[in-house]
Amino acid sequence: MIGNLIKSARLWYYRQKATRENRSVVHFLHIGKSGGTAIKSALNIKNKPLVYPGHVLFAHPHNFTLMDVPEGEKVFFVVRDPVDRFVSGFYSRKRKGMPRIYREWTKGEEEAFRWFDTPNELAMALCDQDEPRAKAAAKAMKEIYHVKSSYWDWFENETYFLTRLNDVIFVGTQKTLNQDFQQLKKTLNLPEYISLPDDDVNTHKNPDSLDKSLDSVARKNLKNWYAQDYRFLELLKEQHLID
Repeated sequence: MIGNLIKSARLWYYRQKATRENRSVVHFLHIGKSGGTAIKSALNIKNKPLVYPGHVLFAHPHNFTLMDVPEGEKVFFVVRDPVDRFVSGFYSRKRKGMPRIYREWTKGEEEAFRWFDTPNELAMALCDQDEPRAKAAAKAMKEIYHVKSSYWDWFENETYFLTRLNDVIFVGTQKTLNQDFQQLKKTLNLPEYISLPDDDVNTHKNPDSLDKSLDSVARKNLKNWYAQDYRFLELLKEQHLID
């Protein structure tokens, strides 16, 4: 509670300062398992914003959304294919966020990982003929952090998002993050020396040794499950925000 009050006060202070100094306010919305940790690490944003000649740059935790940004203030974010994001989120929570952070499982996550050892097992079970296993899979999809989230958690709905298009200054993709970050630096007029980290800890990357394979049925199940997230990506394409 106290921490949130301090953050709110700091946000208010820098917003007022930006207004007085004729700087724009820019927010990075951190969508889980889409490359946001690497961007935060590159920008070295911790407990206070970065102040540049033309703008003040804020980075936020996962629970800060577009609805928390006043109209007229700008945002940027990174997206990822929902199936790939699912795999990454599954393993991130299976290892409890280690080694970069540690967050103990919830009771729901603990139960999910008793049932399912790999992303493929969970995705395949969504259409399992065994009713208890299918029910356990559906529950796991709603319990595992990152796995349970949707893009719309950050953007409310299509109608609302379209009303805020003028506030979106950049959208990157995790698949092309290195190239996109170069474009982001130009958009924000950031120093050339800033670069993305390449180590697994600061990028919060899963080990390459993990079994990330998915059967065709598993992929089909996941695309159905995340249909609304794919709609969000289509919307970004329609608005020429991503290729």
